Amino acid sequence: MNLARFPRIRLAHLPTPLEPLPRLSALLGGPEIWIKRDDCTGLSTGGNKTRKLEFLMAEAVEQGADIVLTQGATQSNHARQTAAAAAKLGMDCHILLEDRTGYNHENYRYNGNVLLDVLHGASIEHRGGGLDMNAEMEAVADRMRADGRRAYTIPGGGSNATGALGYVNCALEMLGQFVDMGLNVDHIVHATGSAGTQAGLITGLKAMNAGIPLLGIGVRAPKAKQEENVFTLAVKTAEKLGCPGVVQREDVVANTDYVGPGYGMPAKDTLEAIDLFARTEAILLDPVYSAKGAAGLIDLIRKGHFRKGERVVFLHTGGAIGLTGYTHEFDVASKA
Repeated sequence: MNLARFPRIRLAHLPTPLEPLPRLSALLGGPEIWIKRDDCTGLSTGGNKTRKLEFLMAEAVEQGADIVLTQGATQSNHARQTAAAAAKLGMDCHILLEDRTGYNHENYRYNGNVLLDVLHGASIEHRGGGLDMNAEMEAVADRMRADGRRAYTIPGGGSNATGALGYVNCALEMLGQFVDMGLNVDHIVHATGSAGTQAGLITGLKAMNAGIPLLGIGVRAPKAKQEENVFTLAVKTAEKLGCPGVVQREDVVANTDYVGPGYGMPAKDTLEAIDLFARTEAILLDPVYSAKGAAGLIDLIRKGHFRKGERVVFLHTGGAIGLTGYTHEFDVASKA
């Protein structure tokens, strides 16, 4: 498995830290919890999409693109990191933002990731909810091509076989850290949405015969659909790497019990996870992805799914800048 043969532009601060969470572990009284800090990738406040963009933007450059297009929800971490990568490489960036929540709060619509999209110079179009956003993006890209632009499109979340290479690389990076630090890891847990992070991780872990179960905590789709999306992309990623068949359907596991009222809409346990991580470990989670993943981790520990004596690594997918778009969810005025 030779990742070096694929075009790549270094955008991330790697390797990201792998750290213990002793106060949270003690509070929950279950396994020893560690955190893989992919919120520290560095590009415009960091996040997991930067690893994917290292391969995606390299492909865009190789194809001679002068503008990149992508799509996501209003407070999309992926859109923000794509806009930042384009700015760093001197490309134009155009983003389609979908209203998936119906929130009309001013901070949600204009602060957080949206503010950074604008600061990085991206142009933005808005769409209502429920559309095929990749199809919407491709239609816009076709119009641009008709006008002479060399447009490169990136699917939501950067989740195709090219983007997933970033998380194959992350799997290799983590396994190296486990060896260097003498850590025998029993489980890896993370938030899963557009499927690229989980597909890349499971492909890398299986290709290296790591023997570590991977659990994705879903943030949007039902369990069957989420697992099928991840497996389909993992198959394509393995084929791209030259190791077809390395991932089996049973290797892909998602738990979608913590989606709450819907994508981008925090539940009570989402907000509790944000509070616990901030108060015990000074780590900020985002309300859309990482906090829902953490809510699943916390609840599963309380239920005994992860047990005392085990070691669990939680992969932090970043996005804390999105907290400033969700001030309506926090009772700040009574505490400040």
